[in-house]
Amino acid sequence: MRIDGIILRELHLPLVRPFETSFGVTTERRILLAEVRSEGLVGWGECTAGEHPYFSGESTDTAWQVILNELGPMLAAETPENGGQCPRIFHKIRGNRMAKATLENAIWDLEAQREGIPLARLLGGVHDAIPCGVSIGIQPSIPQLMEIIERELAAGYQRIKLKCKPGWDVDVFDAVRNRWPEITLSCDANSAYRLRDSDHLVGFDAFDLLMIEQPLWYDDFFYHSMLQKRLNTPLCLDESIHNRRDALAAIEMESCKIINIKLGRVSGFSEAIAVHNAAMERGVPVWCGGMLESGVGRAHNIALSTLPNFTLPGDVSASARYWKEDIIEPEVTVNAQGEIVISDAPGRGYEVRTDLVEKLTVRKEAIRAFELVG
Repeated sequence: MRIDGIILRELHLPLVRPFETSFGVTTERRILLAEVRSEGLVGWGECTAGEHPYFSGESTDTAWQVILNELGPMLAAETPENGGQCPRIFHKIRGNRMAKATLENAIWDLEAQREGIPLARLLGGVHDAIPCGVSIGIQPSIPQLMEIIERELAAGYQRIKLKCKPGWDVDVFDAVRNRWPEITLSCDANSAYRLRDSDHLVGFDAFDLLMIEQPLWYDDFFYHSMLQKRLNTPLCLDESIHNRRDALAAIEMESCKIINIKLGRVSGFSEAIAVHNAAMERGVPVWCGGMLESGVGRAHNIALSTLPNFTLPGDVSASARYWKEDIIEPEVTVNAQGEIVISDAPGRGYEVRTDLVEKLTVRKEAIRAFELVG
């Protein structure tokens, strides 16, 4: 496909309510979008990097510069036939996976539109609907947390995930389990604990958790393997898994029994599919994590979650949980059964509200292919 131009935008979107993790509190997202134009079609990608390099080494500002000065010109100078060619195009650039995913995912979107099929089908998806869970941030008090959980369960969500950290864990789990002994419950530490906390973490077994997500260092396999040997509860790795090789190493070392796949963290759909396949071949279930995406990134997460080994409820929830007004139409909704029904429209399945995107844009840069030739 011929790349006619790439437009990079930054939007500011306030969250409906603050979201707190062990990293801190987020009240507004700086959303970085890439619009890739090709032969009359438009593909959209979203960068999931945060405002600060806390979750990964990338941030909104580093991704902007890398896309504008490196990845964008590389892509604009090529004629990729499909999204699977993007890793080759970007291979000179080390790391910067979230920046790479921004452009690669837009190319997959374009390819699906060109073929006239849903993005989910292009990826190899098999599910017509995906089960949804919610991720609930650290709250000011346990009673406030209980009110939120009650509301989310009433909305049909199939799994409740609680962000946790030292001082906000066992008392919280105990209160939730006493109130709802049968719900599917998990926790996510975002690397808030250390190996010295092992005895404390073993105590989490008492709460019948689906998983404990990334309790130790963000770049670790070895100590997670040591911890998993002491736990009955499955560990899930998130930040540690950047590619298929990492997934294979973690599985071989028995560092986890579940893997969270995030598109930005693994550099886009190509590597996400490779991680999915490696885990499926070895009997390790996967699920799709969220990064407070707008509707563009959310649509991509939905498509990814239709692959066969996504057997656990992910963090792909309704637009209204995060935004007063999302930038796509229709907005993402979750039915009474706690599922998102997959659109059969070509491409990502949701139209981008370009008028709203333009209104919310605070900076904008264009990369055109013809400027890079000759």
